[in-house]
Amino acid sequence: MRLPRDIAYFNRRVTNRAAQSITPWLPGLGTLQHIGRESGRRYRTPLLVFPTRDGFVILIGYGLESDWLKNVLAGGATALEKRNKAVPLVDPRICSKADAANLVTPAFRTFYRLFPYNEAALVLTRSANTSS
Repeated sequence: MRLPRDIAYFNRRVTNRAAQSITPWLPGLGTLQHIGRESGRRYRTPLLVFPTRDGFVILIGYGLESDWLKNVLAGGATALEKRNKAVPLVDPRICSKADAANLVTPAFRTFYRLFPYNEAALVLTRSANTSS
């Protein structure tokens, strides 16, 4: 299921700003830090994130044309903010939700499968330059 773009616009303008302070502390949520591919600006986007053995899987709820996704795929600096730590991430790749489910750690796999976003998932790997 893909959410309508109108909801994405509302969330970007209203909900995301309020959520950024709490998402790094909630299970299944985190704030993705990324660089605008055209503007060069730094952005922070709260998202559904699930740990893997060597990184994270992010469910794509608004479709492949989401700006945050395009920014990450463009190759700019990307990090995930969790519990006041920014974890640098590299090697973004898109795969099906089902394929990514096998990467999610067992403790989070059931929670991951509960979300109705079925279009795709983004897989990111922790940068070798981080000790987290």
